[in-house]
Amino acid sequence: MFAFSGRKPYKDLEASDIVSATVHLAPPDKTIQVTEIKELVAYLNEVVIYNEDNSYTEYDGQAVMFTLAMADGSQEEITAYNPFVVINGTGYKTKYGPCEKLNNYANKLLDKVK
Repeated sequence: MFAFSGRKPYKDLEASDIVSATVHLAPPDKTIQVTEIKELVAYLNEVVIYNEDNSYTEYDGQAVMFTLAMADGSQEEITAYNPFVVINGTGYKTKYGPCEKLNNYANKLLDKVK
């Protein structure tokens, strides 16, 4: 029997790796500038992904997409869509708790700008 453990794709991410970040929430179709990069990184550090799974397209619910402009000039798109995380267009099953925290964080940011 094999035990499948997840991996943390952003466990080594640091705030200094990110130049700027936004989050788009759908619904309500709003984009917000993330000002507390360290707080965002703390949530991303905890995200756990498992096997690749693109069946997220069959789910309904709120998606929160973080777009990170990286210090090396690249861009990362991370969508929290529990029970999935979509990283640069590839869906993965995810650990529920950390993904839910990321979603809640995005909604707190939305509440602050309302």
